[in-house]
Amino acid sequence: MGLLDGKVVVVTGGGHGIGRAYCMGIAREGGTAVVADIDDQAADGVAKAIADKGGKALATKVDVANLASCQEMASKALGAYGQIDGLINNAAIFMSVPAEKGTWQDITEEAWDRIMAVNVKGLWLCSRAVVPAMQKRKQGSVVNISSNMAFNGGLTMMHYVTSKAAVVGFSRVLARELGADNIRVNTLAPGATMSEDKATDDAVKNYERSASTRILKRIEQPEDLVGTALYLLSDLSTFVTGQTILVNGGAVLH
Repeated sequence: MGLLDGKVVVVTGGGHGIGRAYCMGIAREGGTAVVADIDDQAADGVAKAIADKGGKALATKVDVANLASCQEMASKALGAYGQIDGLINNAAIFMSVPAEKGTWQDITEEAWDRIMAVNVKGLWLCSRAVVPAMQKRKQGSVVNISSNMAFNGGLTMMHYVTSKAAVVGFSRVLARELGADNIRVNTLAPGATMSEDKATDDAVKNYERSASTRILKRIEQPEDLVGTALYLLSDLSTFVTGQTILVNGGAVLH
């Protein structure tokens, strides 16, 4: 028996890093992971890795900033399994665009709009595409991924921090709107997590610096987030909604 036996969960940004860890955890617990990523080759690779271990997965390409693409993702999952029980809105822009950082005055309008299109509009569009399938069955769980930085700020990253603070507000409103449908909506906020397969020396130093400020003084790994995500997706949390859970080793207390 697994925590997610019989459940189908869509994970956006599931082809890399933390998203990959969520997908692998879902499969380990008996669920079916719909690995959705704009990098379809990466999504295929994760789905294959799950199948090789005897798990269940479906790979699909998605651009979360495009409603038609999100709807196609949902249709593919429903066509394959006839149901969707969970959604992890994980896809986001962060370390992949380091050149777009800057002070609040230096950030370009293009960089701001790009972050908002993926990190905020993207989770709204994915929810619009996926949640109706949950409403039909009067059950489901949405887990939106915010960030430690929404609570303590972050220099040169106002657009990112603002987008991740918006995730918290979005989740609270959606939780209230979907409560009558018995659909739960919660927010998971990671700390600085070494999500890259091969982090540079400079990146490792930054992670070590972050670790030194935590109560638990080690570098956060993708697997550190999986347990909380599985809890929020599973029947263990059937009376938990509208909440924000920080998983950061005590870097920020909330």
